[in-house]
Amino acid sequence: MSSMPRPDATSHGRFNLEQQRKRAKELLKAARADDPAALARILQHIPPRETPLKLADTQFVVARECGFPSWPKLKAHIEALDLSRRRLAERGDRDMATLHIRCGSDIEHSLRTAGFGGDFLEFSDPFCIGPLRDLPPEELMALRARYLAEISGMTERDIRARLRKGYAGLNELERYERIVLWFEHDSYDQLILAYLLHRLRARLPKARIELVAVESVPGVERFIGLGQLAPDLLAWLWQQRRPVEAPLLTLGTQAWQALTADGPEPLQALVASGTPALPMMGRALARHLQEWPAEDDGLGLTERLTLVIVRDHGPLPVGKTFSYLMREYEPLPYLGDLMFWWLLQPLIAGPEPLLAISEIQREWPHRRLELTVRGRTVLCSTTASGPGE
Repeated sequence: MSSMPRPDATSHGRFNLEQQRKRAKELLKAARADDPAALARILQHIPPRETPLKLADTQFVVARECGFPSWPKLKAHIEALDLSRRRLAERGDRDMATLHIRCGSDIEHSLRTAGFGGDFLEFSDPFCIGPLRDLPPEELMALRARYLAEISGMTERDIRARLRKGYAGLNELERYERIVLWFEHDSYDQLILAYLLHRLRARLPKARIELVAVESVPGVERFIGLGQLAPDLLAWLWQQRRPVEAPLLTLGTQAWQALTADGPEPLQALVASGTPALPMMGRALARHLQEWPAEDDGLGLTERLTLVIVRDHGPLPVGKTFSYLMREYEPLPYLGDLMFWWLLQPLIAGPEPLLAISEIQREWPHRRLELTVRGRTVLCSTTASGPGE
């Protein structure tokens, strides 16, 4: 049996052309030796035929395994990655005083590794959970700190300290010539992006504002977030940034006003518009709408999917439940593991809990979840059934 490794760049996006050429040659050699595993790989992409296999055939197979429709497409993408890396090394973001803004710290080190030299600001108030109001920044931060302290078990003082740097950083934009927003397609990112665009529109800085907006990356099998990508990919995305102009700033304000409205109707209307200035924002807002409590059971989609996962696979540790949610069930992954744990609390500790949790003395990812009788009854009355539903 062949021991040739399958590509791992389908998670981080970085490919080496010589390595892929070597894989194609090894596959051709193994197939000519009638290696069953090699033949099985080839038959997944090329139907049986009488003509002998050529290197071009196994290059095609390798390209398809890497997520590309052809070998020339894979080769062109790798060359574009290499060119982007060279261009960044030559110039990068050093031509202007630059601030990179991201809704987390996940790419900060990768930006430095790739060769970026600008300042970095993390703004990571998780607007995808909890109350939102159209308030002045200090009042909004206070509202959010109270809520996050309630669900996290942290002190309100500590939460405020975590949030303050991000909120305060938005008041110090005048010293920059360029502001770059790095965001992906999920509701965690897009709700924060909406707020930032709204803030920027309300007090437009002199700086050039640019956006890196990502919902898929060639060759990455399941793109979840920028943090999973190799540093070279950030250099490639840098070449694709776009200017933030009036329609996108206006969309940010429209989205923020809809998110802070008393009911879902303004958000539904905005989603129905298709948000042409940034279609991925409309899709994220549509997913966010699914977190509104349903009329029949009072559950949002994440809560309902969690019950389904525990029904399908439980009893199950919290960490594994989250893994199933992210890999198989969630249509647009947006939660971090800690936020997921916070969102479980009403299901566990409510007056009529839908989930029972065991082994309280253990760290929370290892505690096991099981449906209560009430949880099974609620599930029987809902329509959620399987992955991606």
